[in-house]
Amino acid sequence: MSLNRRKIAIIGAGHVGSHGGYALISQGLAEEIVYIDIDQKKAEAQALDLFDSSTYLDRHVKVYAGDYPDIGDADILIVAAGPLPDMKAGQNDRQQTLGATVEILKDIVPKIKASGFDGIIINISNPADVVAHYLQEKLGWNPKRILSTSTTLDSARVRRAISEATGYDQKSIQAYALSEHGETQFVPWSLVTVAGKPLLELIKEQPERFGKLDLEEIALRAKKAGWIILGGKGSTEFGIGASIANVVKAIFGDENRILPVSTLLTGQYGYKDVFASVPCRLNNEGVAEVIELNLTDEEKAKFDASVKSMSENYRRALGM
Repeated sequence: MSLNRRKIAIIGAGHVGSHGGYALISQGLAEEIVYIDIDQKKAEAQALDLFDSSTYLDRHVKVYAGDYPDIGDADILIVAAGPLPDMKAGQNDRQQTLGATVEILKDIVPKIKASGFDGIIINISNPADVVAHYLQEKLGWNPKRILSTSTTLDSARVRRAISEATGYDQKSIQAYALSEHGETQFVPWSLVTVAGKPLLELIKEQPERFGKLDLEEIALRAKKAGWIILGGKGSTEFGIGASIANVVKAIFGDENRILPVSTLLTGQYGYKDVFASVPCRLNNEGVAEVIELNLTDEEKAKFDASVKSMSENYRRALGM
């Protein structure tokens, strides 16, 4: 895969797609970005606005609105199409947008096929894990070359929530939200560390300082963060934009960096034929390796329940 030009195509010029594009531009991660949206005027407006911003940023980048033939020579395709949950209508689960998103994908998939695109696909459309699986199946894509950002953002929210509860900076905390970018995600607390030291050990060693930490409440606060943001301003933007940029940087930089992304499991964690968010080694081939963590029995039970839920929703996406 040639990375000389670093061209990225983004399907969906809404809040998420546009902020993702800005994060890519501001970090100098692409020389060319093309937006595709059913609303052509919106795509043109977003592209023009982003192109103007590049004048005062460090790197030159060409940003424009195009159509599916323009993605044929892209290195990465970001799928950001689909509706946001309608909070006023009581949609408080990303799976509730599945039917509407699948209808949009039915139009998109054949156009991707016809474009000749053969790069890496990053899905951010919700429900993120199920949609990534749907795209992989319908496109017949190499599973190593299609992934979802999934709990990359949720893991950042977990680290922020732990930071608020403990006083340690989130950059000194290692923690994951796993399995689903949604209601069944969970935090494997046995693996959370602060400066390399297990948080559970810190709790035992300093009960006066950490003994009152409510780990389930911390995990819940992280999980609810997206809904708080969505309810307050109608969309999430900056966090997901930074998450997209992090994943793209790992791929374009051939970093072999470990990030929690959703990928097709092929026996890891005891599962096959399901997309789930787990730590993966990312480089310019996509998902180079799935890291299989040693989960406790309780954590594995939560993982199992989440996978069951996503498998059921995937069958629903296929109309089975």
